[in-house]
Amino acid sequence: MPKPPVAISDAESRVMEVLWLQAPQTSEDIVASLHRPTGWHEKTIKTLLNRLLGKGAISARKDGRRYLYSPELRREDWQRQESRSLLDRVFGGKVAPLLTHFSQHEKLSAKDVAELRKLIDAIDRKGG
Repeated sequence: MPKPPVAISDAESRVMEVLWLQAPQTSEDIVASLHRPTGWHEKTIKTLLNRLLGKGAISARKDGRRYLYSPELRREDWQRQESRSLLDRVFGGKVAPLLTHFSQHEKLSAKDVAELRKLIDAIDRKGG
């Protein structure tokens, strides 16, 4: 039976990004990675780690006197879950209104447009 989706907050996703880049890591490593860009204190980061542990998004294994943290939630699964949630909540579950919104309100580079064309061509070749 598949695991139910794990809902993680924006702050928790910052911790996950650190672990998705490299794991396992100690809490000290994670604090060092996050303190400067976020301004968060060690206690805040450790609270986020404990929340993620409680949700099953990460695991911790004892290594001497410290713990090593690793992601259990895969980035791809989280992206799929968040993308689906955004589409459902904001665009009625449809991709076309999302692309329309970005084409009207965001600056798309020629490279972005070319990548979108390649993607649409690939979808057409697959038959939908």
